[in-house]
Amino acid sequence: MKKTNNKRRKFLKKSIQSIATVSTLSLANCQTDADQNVQKGPYINFNNTYRWKMTTTWSPNFPILGEGCNELTEWIKKMSGGRLEITVYGGGELIPALEGFDAVSNGAVEMNHGSAYYWAGKLPAGQFLSTIPFGVNAQVMDTWILYNGGQKLWEELYAPFDLLPISAGNTGCQMGGWFNREINNIDDLKGLKMRMPGLGGKVLAKAGGTPMLMAGGEIYTNLERGVIDATEWIGPYHDYLMGFHNVARYYYYPGWHELGTVLEMLVNKSKFDALPTDLQEIIRTACLRLNRIVPIKFDTMNAIYLPKIQMEPSVTMRPYPDTVLDRLKEKTTETIAELTEQDPQSKKIYSTFLDFQKKIVPWLQITEKPFYSQMI
Repeated sequence: MKKTNNKRRKFLKKSIQSIATVSTLSLANCQTDADQNVQKGPYINFNNTYRWKMTTTWSPNFPILGEGCNELTEWIKKMSGGRLEITVYGGGELIPALEGFDAVSNGAVEMNHGSAYYWAGKLPAGQFLSTIPFGVNAQVMDTWILYNGGQKLWEELYAPFDLLPISAGNTGCQMGGWFNREINNIDDLKGLKMRMPGLGGKVLAKAGGTPMLMAGGEIYTNLERGVIDATEWIGPYHDYLMGFHNVARYYYYPGWHELGTVLEMLVNKSKFDALPTDLQEIIRTACLRLNRIVPIKFDTMNAIYLPKIQMEPSVTMRPYPDTVLDRLKEKTTETIAELTEQDPQSKKIYSTFLDFQKKIVPWLQITEKPFYSQMI
């Protein structure tokens, strides 16, 4: 009996040891698999802090635009728990206002806020991703870029420069500009020196004018001193703050040249890709938030400041004559045809936009357009 019990004890002891060994090996194998999964997935070190620099084409703390960049960096800091801190430099503080493209491309700074038409000398096709004369409004530009192929074309265009473009605001439809002469017919634009960037400037040149590109901070002085005869800027809010009503008499509308100007956040692609994936998504999300808030602020402030300008005794506000708009539209068609014939990238992007425009306009004509005259 004793021998039987001893044999049983030895058997149970060996069985328990075997089970323990198998369990240990299984746990070890599970740990190994888990370790391998962690190594294969995105590694996030929550102790790392990234410090970036953002330049802008706007003056430091410029209302809505510069302020929006400051807000964006605060959102990113909060969403990242302080792991991504971005310092904003207004135009001229760190680099000249219109050199952000090169600065981000070569990695001197990580981000820049501006608009694609400022880089027309480097990338003519980029203008179509900023604004198109007689094109579409802010909402429809967003629809094209974000959900109908525009973003992909934009990224392809900027890829050779190690740049990632992200929509980050829109001015909405702008005013037609400030002039020191009346515009009664298309010939009144001949010889006119006007601050006007992008495709609108090329259309002006086609009409006999001289477009000039300059940063916002230089416009008032140049208009006051007669370096330019006219300028477009944005809308009543910013135009009033800039004091253009003190140095130009005629204020024309509508802004045929900029119906919905997309503002872009340029990001150095290599540095963006090196970020943990959560910080990448935080940047994209913050830009999308800014993209929505900026046009809301423009509409709000322009509605407040339009009456202020209308009450200025020295200002005469007028619509462009229909004959002038008709001729400018003809010049726009000619300008775009020439550009797309010369530049394959422009042709590719504009043809995609045109296909989208043909699809969306019929919908807008039977929904929004009939109500415009009934709003008040």
